[in-house]
Amino acid sequence: MDWWLLFAVFLYMVCAILILAEVFIPSAGLLSLCATGCLVGAVAIFFRHSAAAGWIGVVVGVIMVPSLLVVAYRYLPRTRFGRQVILAPPVRTRGDAISDTPELSELLGQVGRVLTPLRPVGMCAFGGRRIECVAESRYVEKGRTVKVIRVEGTQVTVRVVDES
Repeated sequence: MDWWLLFAVFLYMVCAILILAEVFIPSAGLLSLCATGCLVGAVAIFFRHSAAAGWIGVVVGVIMVPSLLVVAYRYLPRTRFGRQVILAPPVRTRGDAISDTPELSELLGQVGRVLTPLRPVGMCAFGGRRIECVAESRYVEKGRTVKVIRVEGTQVTVRVVDES
């Protein structure tokens, strides 16, 4: 019976390796299915030995699987494969459109130029920065001068300024 217990421990190790491999190797769930089979087989062997060993095996499995997944996903972005498959966060540079509410609130009362026609939404330039804006009431042609009259969340509302 001792060989069976060693075989069950071996199945736990194979399960752990398969779980880690599933994170790094795309297999459409086949490796997870094999890992689950190893885990169930090991738990069954432990239960054949004794109920206490079986329940200890269940507890070890319940702790092992999530722990391995957390560790694997924590290290995945640091591997060469992980850097290739995980998207990098966007990098904002000066002059890009801004969408942060505190930065948009600073635009209240500023005057800018319409870059694309506002139908009623389009792009306007304020101090060299492109901002998506909503016209107050109607279509606004490209090149017109507008003033920010309201900022609600990320929506910037503009009104045409008389150029006369």
